[in-house]
Amino acid sequence: MFDPHAIARQLAGAGLTVDQVDAITDAVRQAAEHDAATVATRSDLSALEARLYRAMLMQTAVTVGLLGLVLGGLRWLG
Repeated sequence: MFDPHAIARQLAGAGLTVDQVDAITDAVRQAAEHDAATVATRSDLSALEARLYRAMLMQTAVTVGLLGLVLGGLRWLG
């Protein structure tokens, strides 16, 4: 969990100025908020996996169908 006060105390204890501490904690807070908004959930990943699986099945079916048409056409011609 993001605790800006703990970070500020740690940075101040290391000798940083108040302005430096404020700038760093603000940057870390912004990064933490951004990352939390863009993290995929297990549900998101499961839905993506299902979509990819269906797309692969469809691609395989189309490929097999086209291969059958080509082979059938070659037999018809030859």
